[in-house]
Amino acid sequence: MTMIGTRAAPRALRPDEASRLRRIRRYAVPRWMIERATERRLAGDWRGACAAANVDVAFDLADVAGEHGREVADALEDDLRHLAPDLLRWHAPRVGRGRTTLVPDQVLVLSADPDDPRRTLHVTTPRQLVHGPQRLTLRFGVISADDWLYLNTDLPYLSVWHNVLHQWDTARHLWDVRHADELRERCGGDGTRAPFLEPDGTPRPSGLLPSAAYGRDDPVAHAEWAVLLHEAGDVLGAFAAAGIAVDETGVELEEYLGGGVVETAGVLARLPLAPARLADEVRRLAERGHGDAYWIPANQHVGVVLRRAGGGLGVELASRDDLAGAMPVLPDAAWRMAPDVEALRHGVVPAEELHPLVRDALAPARAFTGPGGPPGPDRPGPVRIRCRGEWHEVAFRDGALRMPHDEGERRREQALLALGGAVGGCEAADRGWREGGRLPKALDAQRRELLARVQHGDTPAVLALLDAGVDPRVRDARGRTLLHALPMLDWEPLLPRLLPVLDLEARDGCGRTPLHVVVFEEGPPELVRALVDAGARIDVQDEDEISLLRVIGWRRSDLGFLEKRIRDEHPEIDDW
Repeated sequence: MTMIGTRAAPRALRPDEASRLRRIRRYAVPRWMIERATERRLAGDWRGACAAANVDVAFDLADVAGEHGREVADALEDDLRHLAPDLLRWHAPRVGRGRTTLVPDQVLVLSADPDDPRRTLHVTTPRQLVHGPQRLTLRFGVISADDWLYLNTDLPYLSVWHNVLHQWDTARHLWDVRHADELRERCGGDGTRAPFLEPDGTPRPSGLLPSAAYGRDDPVAHAEWAVLLHEAGDVLGAFAAAGIAVDETGVELEEYLGGGVVETAGVLARLPLAPARLADEVRRLAERGHGDAYWIPANQHVGVVLRRAGGGLGVELASRDDLAGAMPVLPDAAWRMAPDVEALRHGVVPAEELHPLVRDALAPARAFTGPGGPPGPDRPGPVRIRCRGEWHEVAFRDGALRMPHDEGERRREQALLALGGAVGGCEAADRGWREGGRLPKALDAQRRELLARVQHGDTPAVLALLDAGVDPRVRDARGRTLLHALPMLDWEPLLPRLLPVLDLEARDGCGRTPLHVVVFEEGPPELVRALVDAGARIDVQDEDEISLLRVIGWRRSDLGFLEKRIRDEHPEIDDW
């Protein structure tokens, strides 16, 4: 255990953790989205607020009133008027391992009637892979097995984070503006400050952090001390400080999983836990009727079980085989260190760039001025590249990477490449940009900025970068162009700009054209029609010989016009 005197040493974020946290807070919910959604919400237009935050609405209030009565519809409408979809998106669970995207196949329960499961307001995350469109869907009704696969199946080999239901009906501060200020207290804070932060949101000096155990009379110091012990490696001490009993038995894995005993303390040490929060969060869920036992998916083999018994909380390990479907999952917002507190504590993001409702909750003593939220993209600057033993400066201008080489030099490089030779320097950088290959570090950062904005549906940022001269012929690591990426964006202002410069039949790494990807990733029918009208081929197959007709049969019920045209014009194509 690492100690400084009697004080536990605060853990510093690893560079990859800090980078991921910074990118999530920079790209996931851009400032324009917060401003548009807030303007529509304040105007009473909850549907417009959802549209601004890339949240699709899958129900109609008139239908709710017809099925459940006016009283239920009015109560639902009251919740919807106070729903901040941009705040919900801000707090939605994110994939780990360096990504910033939403975890697929999650259900976030916002409100529920314990006596009638048909009256459940919930949000579903995308049903695509983590690199797909980042749209959310707001629903009212029974949570179906299609929304939450653990309802009717036991698949322990599924990814740790997929197919999880999060009970946010006890966590309205994550989406309801009437409760947004409760974030500070739910992080372990009090009326003055959040853990590890001063009242103005700046990091609390290490010398003012607790150096001994604190009781609940000082809830902030109590929360800080438990976290400090956990971060210093004293896991059992951290849980003891939080008043939680730990069963150290662990779990013995089957031989086909590698065998051996997985120790409880080792698993707990690797989770970004806030131990002092656990008992209160489990109590809230139990009082809402969700049960007395919950589990945290720790890894692909084991989960952490939290169980209320005898007026206290106990923790133990269990295998995922025993847990899938056996008890509810504890929402990650209820057990992990709050990402925004971590961002401020470690200086990863300034408070001014947090969501306005979040920054006001975590920095109550500061009077913020100006718009809040992440800023838009910086204008790409020139980049120095090592080329032929010299340093050359290249920069985007007028939709191309401009470099200090005349056309004759470039033609010679291209001829060398055509003959099987290798090129480097400026020419290699240009090809890397257009083919999804390796790039010099600074230029790669500019590509990552653009592609991150694309994936998070930040159309204004993408347009701004194109206006700044960035080459639209970029490809990502999967070989996809901006035409392939249109399902993730507001395609109408982009398509006319891309069609003159990009190939409609360009193939990605799986052999799919933009039209194939749009159909496969459930892009809107209007976009499908626009690509077909622009001349996209409809008889294409990918590298696995999967045709558009087969994809439509698998995944789409809204593309009858395209299915008919394929059958009429290409009868040789079989849908199986």
